Amino acid sequence: MIYKDQLKRTLEISVTPKRVISLVPSQTELLVDLGLESSIAGVTKFCVHPFSLRKNKTVVGGTKQVDFDKIRNLEPDIILCNKEENTKEMILELEKIAPVHIGDIYNLEDALKLIGLYGELFSVEKNAELLIENIRNEHQDFQKYIKDQPKLKVAYFIWKNPWMVAAKDTFINEMLVLNNFENYFGNLKRYPEIQLDAIAKNVDVILLSSEPFPFKQEHIESLKLRFPNCKVILVDGEYFSWYGSRLEKAFEYFKTLRSNL
Repeated sequence: MIYKDQLKRTLEISVTPKRVISLVPSQTELLVDLGLESSIAGVTKFCVHPFSLRKNKTVVGGTKQVDFDKIRNLEPDIILCNKEENTKEMILELEKIAPVHIGDIYNLEDALKLIGLYGELFSVEKNAELLIENIRNEHQDFQKYIKDQPKLKVAYFIWKNPWMVAAKDTFINEMLVLNNFENYFGNLKRYPEIQLDAIAKNVDVILLSSEPFPFKQEHIESLKLRFPNCKVILVDGEYFSWYGSRLEKAFEYFKTLRSNL
């Protein structure tokens, strides 16, 4: 059969893939929640949900570097990647081993589309449809809640030394918009390096993501001293950047986050 990934690339797959390698943590979690854990042959060292998965599956590397021989020996039917998280050079090499399906996620609809594509690709359409319905219901309920919340100007940090933020053209920015946040760095693109001096006094909240940089309480206290009129809080980065089945729980988390601001 002929399938297309989110880059509109064509994949010819004769039977439902039974041996899958996932090189994207959020997509790995999605596979498990679609009932496909037994089909997963290889994962990355960052595939931490469910926690036991790395003990039961072969870890083939990270999202930027992998052991191609290890992947080849697993004899995968398909390899799952993402345009942002995996490198072009890596994907070109992986295509010599097995068909590569690439996700490309910028917003909620892209995320739901990927769930539907996996449902079709792995013959778990009913599971995918149910998950999509649950996420849509959670989103609709959250929209009713968030419309009564004031718009806040925020800066969302993902790294330190150098300081880096999430700007426009990112899934994180789309999640900020859904939360009725105005991204202070929304005029910039992707994940720019910034100087702390660039933050004006009218920023309401500084959000420090729990990933990829492991911000901790000491970073919160340091920034509070520098910006005494701004709230500084640590947020669970998985709910802002993982676009798979984690979205089913994300909107409840966002409600709690808002209630604490």
